[in-house]
Amino acid sequence: MPKSKNVFSSLAARRRDLGQRAVHAVWDWVRRTGAVTAEHPGRLRFGAIGTGTRLAFPLGTVFGEPWIHLGDHCIIGEQVTLTAGMMPDLDLGPEPILRIGNGVVLGRGSHLIADTSVTIGADCYFGPYVYVTSTNHSYDDPHEPIGKQWPRMDPVEIGPGCWIGTGAVILPGVRLGRNVVVAAGAVVRGEVPAYSVVAGAPARVVRRWDPESGWQPPLRTPPPVPIPEGVTPEQLRALEDVTPEQLLDLESLPQGPGGPGAGDLPSES
Repeated sequence: MPKSKNVFSSLAARRRDLGQRAVHAVWDWVRRTGAVTAEHPGRLRFGAIGTGTRLAFPLGTVFGEPWIHLGDHCIIGEQVTLTAGMMPDLDLGPEPILRIGNGVVLGRGSHLIADTSVTIGADCYFGPYVYVTSTNHSYDDPHEPIGKQWPRMDPVEIGPGCWIGTGAVILPGVRLGRNVVVAAGAVVRGEVPAYSVVAGAPARVVRRWDPESGWQPPLRTPPPVPIPEGVTPEQLRALEDVTPEQLLDLESLPQGPGGPGAGDLPSES
């Protein structure tokens, strides 16, 4: 005997599926429309916002934007806080307070709190939930609540090419040199030399690059093999269908103008 189908349950499931798709479509539209760019700044009036820079929606807290300068081709993730000054509607003078260089990426939920100068060099990459501040609470008076005591401020400078791991904290007065790696969860204070790796709380240098001896202590993994010069995106996509045995055969091909065997890589056609 055939089983009877629950028509009402089937219709409810279909309506739920359609409603879910509609909600997702509307949210995708809201995110695209709410993103902030130089062409579509919305209510925000940054001191400068470069070509190709985009602040994802939903935004975090943003104020003091006349004293915030954003470079070209920056990616600011969702819920990122950017503030200049202790509170909105302050006159901070003629110079920018928060400067972000070209090509900077700020991960979701990160905070850049610039009560005094904070400078981020070009091509820095921040993981999610990084916290950078130029202000620290003081606790000199043991009889006064800490939140009511006047804070201490010290400029922060992050050099170009740095990588700041997830959940790292950059404290007031930090100076990071070029191409510094900050490990996830590190709490950084003071000056960090260029071409070094710091980790821990408080953070300390755990690896440095020396021009003569390379990385010390030595890296535990080999460096990635660079793509040979002259290889096209079409050739790279064609490699998705190449077996390991075929790849070994390609490595044995004679040297071409674009690298070993580059001219003999398969193409999409």
